[in-house]
Amino acid sequence: MRNIFIFLIGAGLWAGATGCGSSAEADSPASATTVRPAYFPLKEYLDAQATRLNQQQPPVEKRVTLRGSAPETTRVPKIEWDKELQVFYQADINKPALRGAYAVDSTTLPNGTRQILYTRKPGFDNAVVRLTVVRDASGVRSVDATLQKNNPLFYSEKKLQLRGQAGTLDAYQVQGVQKLVLFDTLRYATNARVVR
Repeated sequence: MRNIFIFLIGAGLWAGATGCGSSAEADSPASATTVRPAYFPLKEYLDAQATRLNQQQPPVEKRVTLRGSAPETTRVPKIEWDKELQVFYQADINKPALRGAYAVDSTTLPNGTRQILYTRKPGFDNAVVRLTVVRDASGVRSVDATLQKNNPLFYSEKKLQLRGQAGTLDAYQVQGVQKLVLFDTLRYATNARVVR
């Protein structure tokens, strides 16, 4: 039984890693110069935020909850932002294989911001079910994504949120649930705020 559990976790991690796309593929000159992005360029947004935050090195206040326990709060004085934002790269739908996989609905909100909703079309099996981007004249205000994986042995759902002001990231959140066959459901949440 233990070997099955180790195998399933390894398979889940492998599937998660391969679902993100390779960095060589994402960084290839052909993809950057010849193909116009079909959807919001999340990878480029995250790269820019990581670069900026690595230069500034602001502290972060984090609150973590695991399995319904009382939240634990900590202040982290220094973060490697490339690694910290890694989970959000999983929500990138701007890949050549996903062209045409998402319906796009754009709305101008009463406060003048623009909301773009990307919804996965039936028949496509990408983990990102929905991606919502809100932006105004100063830049991206928020990015929300819902990711799901479901098969007979494993179910997972992640809700990712990024919040910004004046084009700069100032808060982010990850909420998730995982269920392996024969094991208890695992629920977790991380809320973080960039201290300025």
